[in-house]
Amino acid sequence: MQLTNRSKQVSNKQMTLAERAYLPAIATGLAITIKHFFAKKVTIQYPEVKRYLGPVFRGRHILKRDADGRERCTACGLCAVACPAEAISMVAAERVKGEENLYREEKYAAVYEVNMLRCIFCGLCEEACPKQAVYLRHDEFVPVFTERDQVIWGKDLLVEDMNNRYTREAWTKEEARALDAKRASGEVTNVVPRAIP
Repeated sequence: MQLTNRSKQVSNKQMTLAERAYLPAIATGLAITIKHFFAKKVTIQYPEVKRYLGPVFRGRHILKRDADGRERCTACGLCAVACPAEAISMVAAERVKGEENLYREEKYAAVYEVNMLRCIFCGLCEEACPKQAVYLRHDEFVPVFTERDQVIWGKDLLVEDMNNRYTREAWTKEEARALDAKRASGEVTNVVPRAIP
């Protein structure tokens, strides 16, 4: 009875003198080395040339604003609850009269902090946010830390700059799937990235 279809027949034939001296194996290894020596180099000059990271890369955290420049975050705490590394902390506050142009809802995050040493860039905060306020940029790395006080990122580093808005071709999984289908069928060839609606 055969338990698997992946079994292999093993032969016990005697090795030749060349095989016992490992000459064919050494020649094969040298041939591979010489082939790679003359192949095109894959190294890039990193600071000047940056490789495309792809649409699924999760990099720098960002707190999005709406089209009017108001913060989307309502300090609901779902991102902090979803974070497996417990890297996100926030303090909620009530919006006072006259701050309608700063915050969309009556409740907002007065303090929003991400501990970048604890963050594992899993993207669960992004998925948990009901207001589409938290995103991990697909086009930007987290900068290197040189001091300990650079590790905790507050709203000063996280809130989106309206002069340099974060844009994507698709903001939801459904949009991305529909766009891929249109590209595959040839309906769409070029899509202009846009800010979140």
